[in-house]
Amino acid sequence: MEKSYLGVRLDALKRSQNSDGGWGYFPDKQSWLEPTAYAALALHGDRAADRAWALISRWQAQDGGWRPSSDVAIANWGTALCVTIATVRGEFGEPFQKGVKWLLGSAGQESSLLNRMAAKVGLLKSERDLNLKGWPWKPGTSSWVEPTVHTLVALKRASLKFASKELDERVRLGEAQLAGVRGKDGGWNYGSREALGIELPSYPETTALALVGLQGRGEIAAYLGEAAKLARETKSPLAKAWLAIALRVNGAEPPASNGEVTPDVLITALEALGAAEGNHAFLRTGGAR
Repeated sequence: MEKSYLGVRLDALKRSQNSDGGWGYFPDKQSWLEPTAYAALALHGDRAADRAWALISRWQAQDGGWRPSSDVAIANWGTALCVTIATVRGEFGEPFQKGVKWLLGSAGQESSLLNRMAAKVGLLKSERDLNLKGWPWKPGTSSWVEPTVHTLVALKRASLKFASKELDERVRLGEAQLAGVRGKDGGWNYGSREALGIELPSYPETTALALVGLQGRGEIAAYLGEAAKLARETKSPLAKAWLAIALRVNGAEPPASNGEVTPDVLITALEALGAAEGNHAFLRTGGAR
């Protein structure tokens, strides 16, 4: 019997899992948090996902942040993926609590008090509203669309088990920043809508991510038709995968998917998540207050 679109991708993920329980970006490569996290979400309920969680649980630092691999000591944005997995698994103990607190303590450097004061007196010009706070790839750097999206998903899902006015406020500020960097063409670039006065183009994968981060908000409803159009037209497998997820979590149907399984583990996991019977619901944020 021929395997389904989802089935062949889940099988490919199982075959490419490393002996330590994680996944590299390609088969037989070192395990990294990002492909491991998405594969674990796609395979949730399978022993392979339990093995993955056992591995990345060991990568959490004492301060609550998660490092991206066994060899990299600096915690980063991947902490958001781990918090999301914890909500999926129903594990709300100390690692989850510390992970949420780490995310709440992280913010883009552009919104620091010094920068806000400099902007107020005219010593600093910025295309962004510096009173809003997004999230960076790693501490001490500027915020970007993608890490902001992943952290919004994590915090909104975590909100039912982590009652906090600070969490609610950070979600509000993060959503406002994300909405504020939307380009004039209706989509999103990687960080800002313009640079040095020049309007920046949007990209399908970052637009899809923003739609995941802002899911349920009224202002994006009218853009879902354009997102479906992007999904039909883009040649990027990564963009197609994220657009399928973005449409599904917003209650819309993406174009039919087909094609061979790519050797790229991250894309395979995202395609599995975005499949009709995939685990895209794990990126829904209905838990937000």
